[in-house]
Amino acid sequence: MIFPPSAVLGKVEEEERQTSRTYRLDLENNRITGMIDGLDAVRQTVFMIMSTERFAYFIYSENYGMERRSVGGFSLELQRWISEALLQDDRITGIEDFETTIRGDQADVSFTVVSIFGRFAERRTFASV
Repeated sequence: MIFPPSAVLGKVEEEERQTSRTYRLDLENNRITGMIDGLDAVRQTVFMIMSTERFAYFIYSENYGMERRSVGGFSLELQRWISEALLQDDRITGIEDFETTIRGDQADVSFTVVSIFGRFAERRTFASV
């Protein structure tokens, strides 16, 4: 096998990670209030992904957002829907401690998001409508 003269064997170039720096959204006042990075940026991204219906908006790719199909046993699908939605972000490495509590026609879901910046607990309520 012939290698070009500029080739260096054994040298691996590491992929440069994009910054997670983004605008801080003040959702109570509908404003942008500065910048955030790291774990705060991931926390905001989780909120936005879970608040966006997948496939509903042309501005987002088909990988962004969460499925919201209504099915009889929706609680069985929630863990898969949440995991698939959040693991699209390369800063999120896992979802742990997933718990679902069914009360009438709604499901209370809690889980831990594991990211490259740390971990945090998340809680959501979903209605089967």
